Amino acid sequence: MEKRIYYYDTDSGGIVYYGQYLCYLEEARTEFLEKRALTVELFRERGYVFVVRQCNVTYKSPARYGDTVISDAQLKNMGASQLIFTQTVKDKKDGRLIVEAEVSLVCLNKDFRPTAIPDDLKEKLGS
Repeated sequence: MEKRIYYYDTDSGGIVYYGQYLCYLEEARTEFLEKRALTVELFRERGYVFVVRQCNVTYKSPARYGDTVISDAQLKNMGASQLIFTQTVKDKKDGRLIVEAEVSLVCLNKDFRPTAIPDDLKEKLGS
């Protein structure tokens, strides 16, 4: 996912505010899922929601106003009710690593209790 850095992404010094990277990671995971025809609406219709359980972020170098970054998401592991993604944010121009992250999502039912990911959704995730 490609993202241009705008002024609202940055602090007063023109450096991307550290919390903004969580949005970029979320957008990359959404793109990953939607490429597999898995949408928030589909999960909601079936009575499921995926929520972030854990997020480990390592900041390597700053992105600045006007830069273009590339965010990606790769499915590292799929458990009964959990998905673990490895993610990066890199500078488009020179490939410099800006952020690396590991994000764990858990599947919840309509009562917000952990539940197994249905097999048909697992199949789509594996493709």
